[in-house]
Amino acid sequence: MPELPEVEAVCRRLRSDALNAHITAVHFPRPAITRPQSPRQITKQIAGRTIEAVRRRGKNIFIDVTGGSTLHVHLRMTGNLYVVADSRFRPAATRAWLEFEDGRALVFEDPRALGRVHAHPPQAIEKLLKGIGIEPLEAGFTPSSLASLTRKSKQPIKQFLLDQRHIAGIGNIYAAEALHEARINPTRPANTLTPVRIRRLHAAIVGVLDRAVQSACTAYRQPGRFEAESFPLQVYDREGQRCGNCGRIIRRIPQGGRSTYFCPGCQK
Repeated sequence: MPELPEVEAVCRRLRSDALNAHITAVHFPRPAITRPQSPRQITKQIAGRTIEAVRRRGKNIFIDVTGGSTLHVHLRMTGNLYVVADSRFRPAATRAWLEFEDGRALVFEDPRALGRVHAHPPQAIEKLLKGIGIEPLEAGFTPSSLASLTRKSKQPIKQFLLDQRHIAGIGNIYAAEALHEARINPTRPANTLTPVRIRRLHAAIVGVLDRAVQSACTAYRQPGRFEAESFPLQVYDREGQRCGNCGRIIRRIPQGGRSTYFCPGCQK
């Protein structure tokens, strides 16, 4: 599933390829992705406009167009968003596309058709963003801000990291990897983390995400082509294998309906 690094990579590519493109037509061959809005509602707000900016907030992509409207895209499990050189040549799993004046197109490819596309005025976007937590790669995310958030929560720290109301954009993969790097057991209650553990966790979150963004940018360097990412996973999806740090066997446990991978030797 695309997490913050993959979504950031998509946004960087769109800033390079789609800024200032003029939208001449909007197509939704699978209208269900716009619910509860209708394709007509979105088309009315987007068609005939020019793309002014591409923003990311957590796992959400916002494409601002002239006239004040914003296209909101969530990639969900298998979505990708990129520009093709000719609007006539789109992949079979295209669920929506925006035709550009120069013949190109911005396509939303989604094999499992779980992604969502909506359009909103500025005030609605502000409401959407209100419940999203702090951005972990921005200056405001500090050990102090992390400590302030964790001391208010009794959630297991892994589930705390997945809760988008606290920290935006962290998903299952990078939460597991950050906790392993910080040597913290995923079941430990968030409000029991000591200052030393908080500093380790903060550094691990920033470091893991920074490296993963660079990896994702490499993996997404060609529009529409997903290459194997170079980010080396230490624990995620490695149940039964040995930890590269201590040699203990990596375990998997269920947490909140998700699989959590960790090393019982390193993570206390």
